Amino acid sequence: MENVIIIGGGTAGLSAAVYAARAQLEPMVLKGDQPGGQITLTDSLENYPGFPDGITGFGLFQAMEQQAIRFGANVIADAVTSVDFNQHPFKVHTRVGEYEARTIIIATGSDPRKLNVPGEKEFIGKGVSYCATCDGFFYKDRQVVVVGGGDSAIDEGLFLTRFAAKVTVVHRRDRLRANPHLQTRAFENERMDFIWDSVVEEVVGDDKVNHVRLKNVKTEEVKEFQTDGVFVFIGHIPNTQIFENAIEMDERKIIITDKRQQTNVPGVYAAGDVQDPIYRQAVTSAGTGAIAAMEAEKFIAELEGKSYPGKL
Repeated sequence: MENVIIIGGGTAGLSAAVYAARAQLEPMVLKGDQPGGQITLTDSLENYPGFPDGITGFGLFQAMEQQAIRFGANVIADAVTSVDFNQHPFKVHTRVGEYEARTIIIATGSDPRKLNVPGEKEFIGKGVSYCATCDGFFYKDRQVVVVGGGDSAIDEGLFLTRFAAKVTVVHRRDRLRANPHLQTRAFENERMDFIWDSVVEEVVGDDKVNHVRLKNVKTEEVKEFQTDGVFVFIGHIPNTQIFENAIEMDERKIIITDKRQQTNVPGVYAAGDVQDPIYRQAVTSAGTGAIAAMEAEKFIAELEGKSYPGKL
């Protein structure tokens, strides 16, 4: 019987592990197939508090994992295959075993929707990015492409104009889907250009991206477009498939929580991108992970009619 099982080993999950371990709950972390989550794809984190010279995404993940282990977290390289929240204690099935827990913290994150074109995977961290806030600073006075036409694409594109000399939005339609206010700001921004009715067919470069191959979906004309970076904002896919019949989600398959990270199942919490479709930042994920752990500690204390020793 585990006090807390944390599903996911990214920023939210490891932050929850640190707090739960400090509360002497001896949490189990099932870190899945992508330990560290999306943050490990970021070459340099310049905006995470406490690192004035920056830190690599993988370096932050390693430090958080070591910190959680030092306080008593049991971090396991195993992936969850199914859960049962219909009874208490909850059951968690993995590839190699089955566990029971008084509380669960879901921190499985989300994955950016990919273009799935040649060169995209090869140039991640070398010109291909899915986070303007994370990587925009590195493109000061350079040319970048933003792929997408919704709110995220235009909002992130406007953010990139603070750094880039030119931001060119490539959209597969002849009009944007972003809200009118964002569209007005984008069209009035002198640093933003638009290429309509077009899709990226290939990302090309040497050591880094230097151009993309674009195809017009109406004329089928293919052309090369010079760019130093490609920022992809065509949506996110929350990693919630195994929870679909176990917990309440919205139409986007994002887990619904209250301000205390509580789901509709008492004792089950969610933190990070899996329940946050807006910010998707390492620092906000860490905060929600900490909240989830503190709430899990309170839930267990109420079950047993006592408080755990130690401090959060």
